[in-house]
Amino acid sequence: MSQPQKEYKVASFLLYSKLTLDTKHILKDSTKKIQEILDEYSKEGWRLASTDATNFGHAVYYYLYFERAI
Repeated sequence: MSQPQKEYKVASFLLYSKLTLDTKHILKDSTKKIQEILDEYSKEGWRLASTDATNFGHAVYYYLYFERAI
């Protein structure tokens, strides 16, 4: 039995650290943004396949990898 063909898509965004007393501001902001992206892509049949994040200076880069059957 053959595997169904899939297509892939990457969503990425960037968050900068800011001066605040809230030490969890990046976590809160990224969670909100990720949920928005998940909601948007799932409406179109995409499934989250993987994630990645990296930091550079005062910024965090987030990558969400989606897939769906063709």
